[in-house]
Parts: sequence; structure tokens; C-alpha cells
Amino acid sequence: MRLKLVPDDTHIDFFRFGKVALAVSGAAMVASLVAFLVLGLNFGIDFKGGTLIMAETPQAQPVADFRQVLNDLNVGEVGVTEVSDPGNTARNAVLMRIGITDEDADVQAALVTRVQDALNAAFPGISYLQVDNVGAKVSGELVRAGILAIVAAIGAILFYIWLRFEWQFSVAAVAALVHDVVLTIGVFSLFQIEFNLSIIAAILTIVGYSLNDTVIVFDRVRENLRKYKKRPLVEVLNLSINETLSRTLMTSGTTLIALFALFYLGGSVIHGFTFAMIWGIFVGTYSSIWIASMLLLRFGVKRDWTKTDGGPGTQFADVKA
Repeated sequence: MRLKLVPDDTHIDFFRFGKVALAVSGAAMVASLVAFLVLGLNFGIDFKGGTLIMAETPQAQPVADFRQVLNDLNVGEVGVTEVSDPGNTARNAVLMRIGITDEDADVQAALVTRVQDALNAAFPGISYLQVDNVGAKVSGELVRAGILAIVAAIGAILFYIWLRFEWQFSVAAVAALVHDVVLTIGVFSLFQIEFNLSIIAAILTIVGYSLNDTVIVFDRVRENLRKYKKRPLVEVLNLSINETLSRTLMTSGTTLIALFALFYLGGSVIHGFTFAMIWGIFVGTYSSIWIASMLLLRFGVKRDWTKTDGGPGTQFADVKA
């Protein structure tokens, strides 16, 4: 007996509150942009710059002990990550990220010395494998590269869907993706959650997940346009969403189970990434069902390219009456 979250034959009218969904999403996007402009993002060391220190100890030490030593020094934002096996040799290594940086080499060297002295006192026998400074210039390049990666991904998606479907599908899908990205950035700005390179990776993953969900719905829309040439477009869209609803909820549900487990059990290092993914699953599923479909309904679809009057029909030959 198969598990079913949703019956195979549902008749939910998703467009009953379609205008309300568009209005709420529009207001949320405006609020996200305002939060971004007013509050900004809480950039992590990857974007602000800082000092990276990789060290190893004779015996394994809890990551929390390293974090406590660094916090006591008041050296700004601190991040500590366990490195399981650097260089393919068995070592008890950690990677420490310190938020304070300075363009003056002497000041920066004094800071590193201060940190190393505290670590030497707390962990006898500690050795340092790597010490790097990430300056403002490098971090600025990372910001530009992250923005470029998101824009390039969305642009490539726009081109892909334009080739696969018609331009109405392409614009609707990309608008839904922009909606997801803007709301994600708005949440990170509003709650001042650390924004680093892992969040860029999460946003790109959200874009791919949301696109996959949207394309599944649009594929079913295209199939149903072949079958029901005289049905109004709103009915075809409603039917297509209902037919793919079980798949959508099962995929989102199983993904969320894994993400919630990572969020609660994976430690603070990946909290930002998993939070972005959880938020993105909810927003991406919502936008695939309502935003993309509502925009497609607004744009309309030319269903018979042999006609000039725009009347009902379909561009496909293998249709049913």
C-alpha cells in the first residue's frame, strides 16, 4: 500500500485567491527590498574580510573550547569548523575564522600573534598549518562574484525555458525565481542572519529547486493544452496544478525532513545554509503553484499558431476534441 499525502484526483481551485496571493507576494517583495536597503545584510567573514587560521592539536578538542577562547579575546565575529582530514593525514584540525581585519600589516600581525598566544596557553602542543588574511579587496570580489553567479543562473534559465516553451512561460518562471531570491534576501536582512558564501550556494540551490517544480507544472500545462483545446486557460492551469500536487508535496516533504534534521542536528556551522534551504523550499513550492501560474494566466498563451484571431485552440496537432 503506497503512502499518499494527497488523493490522486483533487479539484482545488488554486486561482480562487490568486489575486490575493499576487498582492501578498508583491507587498512581501517590497518589504524585502526596503529591509535590504535600510538594514543591509549581515555579511560574514567571506564578504567582510578577516583572518583564517588552521591549526591542529595532539588530541581531539571540542570545537566549543576553541570558540570560547576566541570569544574571550573580543576579536569580533568568530567561526570554528572541524576539519576532519586535511592533506589526507589523520589530524585533529580546526579552521578558525576571525572577523577583525586591518589593512596595516603590523596591526594584523599583532592580532594573529595575540590569538596564537591565547591558543598556545589553552591547548599545549598546538601547531598552525595555515594563516591567511582575507582583505576588503578580496571580499569585495567575492560579493561581485556571488551576485554575478545568481544573475547568470537566472539569465540562463530564462533562455532555456524560452527555447523549451513560449516566452510567456519563460517570463512567468523567471519572475517566480526572482520572487524566491528577493524574499530569501529579505528574510536574511530582516533577521540579520549571517550572509556568507554558503548562503549564495543555498540561493542557487533554491533557484534550481524552484525551477524544477515550475517546469513540472508547465510540462503538465503543455500536455493538457494538447488534450483540452476548448477549455479556458484558467481551467487547464488548475487541472495541471492538481495533477502534479501529490508529486510536489511529496518531493517538498521528504526534502524538508532531511533539512530539518540537518538544522537541528548539524550544528551551528550549517544553520544559515539549512535555514535558507528550508525557507526556499516553502517559498519555491508556493511560487510554483501560485506566482508562476498566475502570471502565466495574466500573460495568456497563444494556443494555435495557425490562427490570427487568438481564439481557443492549441499549437499542437495531436489534440482531442
